[in-house]
Amino acid sequence: MPSVISTDILIVGAGVAGLWLNARLRRLGFSTVLVESASLGGGQSVKSQGIIHGGAKYALHGALTGASEAIADMPLRWREALKGDGELDLSGVRLLSDAHYLWSPGTLAGNLTSFFASKAVRGRVDQVKGEQLPPALQDKRFKGKVYRLAELVVDVPSLIARLAELAGDSLLAGQHIEPLRKESQLVGLKVDDREIRAQRIVLSAGGGTANLLAALGLDQPAMQTRPLHMVLAKGPGLKPLYAHCLGGGPKPRVTVTTHPAADGQWVWYLGGDLAEGDAVAREPAAQIAVAQKELGQLLPWIDLSTAQWATLRVERAEPLQSGLTRPDNAFLAEQDRLLVGWPTKLALAPDFADRVITALQRDGIQPSHPAPLPELPKPPMGIPAWEQLLP
Repeated sequence: MPSVISTDILIVGAGVAGLWLNARLRRLGFSTVLVESASLGGGQSVKSQGIIHGGAKYALHGALTGASEAIADMPLRWREALKGDGELDLSGVRLLSDAHYLWSPGTLAGNLTSFFASKAVRGRVDQVKGEQLPPALQDKRFKGKVYRLAELVVDVPSLIARLAELAGDSLLAGQHIEPLRKESQLVGLKVDDREIRAQRIVLSAGGGTANLLAALGLDQPAMQTRPLHMVLAKGPGLKPLYAHCLGGGPKPRVTVTTHPAADGQWVWYLGGDLAEGDAVAREPAAQIAVAQKELGQLLPWIDLSTAQWATLRVERAEPLQSGLTRPDNAFLAEQDRLLVGWPTKLALAPDFADRVITALQRDGIQPSHPAPLPELPKPPMGIPAWEQLLP
């Protein structure tokens, strides 16, 4: 006989978006169950570089798009939460850097100066020199220009651990999901041997959402994935760097973030243009060679001779866009009791939660104070890529 659970909101997918939404709803007095089939943060979140974008890099085209305006207040919202006085109490989450930087190699510095003087980015960006430079760029051979962005970089594993604490008893490890219907209306989900009834069901499972929709007999909203081939380097010669290096085009030539490994060494995690396009078709060894050549040109004073290298393939899941472009906001679609969405970026997790809460308020969904949850099997924590690939 399946056990029957009642809750206000049933969420599927415990990446940062699902965990953030869950914590917000619980703070508003809703009862929740958050189902995860693998590990907490284990899909895309734990593979994220942890940058809380404020949209400045999207302004590299010279125009502030919808993306930059929608995302512009995200760093402030995260900052407040990290201080413990925002919409969630994330005090105790490790902040890796309280700024992200843009750096241009010597050749490109000219056209940047006029861009950063423009009204579009004033107040978000300051030039830095000398001792204010990131440690990895403090070398007399460095000839470029560096700008400090009012963005931050969080340690995603510690963020996931804190959001899991805020989840209380609501987390459920569940593999097999089927619709639970009453008179052809979706009223909940059957998760393994449990029937979970809810006022609303939210799918926030990233790349897993397409399969979940198929299990519910739906083909909308349609999903797209954008593949990346990221590079990791770990070694004693590395120094902290959180920066986009600008190339000639609208995308950063390479984006570097630095992460603490369990053995005390630093890991560089490399994305940006380096990880996109042609990179996806390359074999790992060829991709590593491209990254080594790139870093050798850009940062010749950094000693990479003893570094260990690995690559990581990431599939970013998003709502289908025309021409596979980058979505500008968190996305939410609704169908009766079912809400389906993607935050589209780590930084936009609060925006995703806002959209769900707005939909609940509009429909008059209130906390119903169901019976306390039984003891549920918990999903494990996601393991960062560098601990698996570069132990």
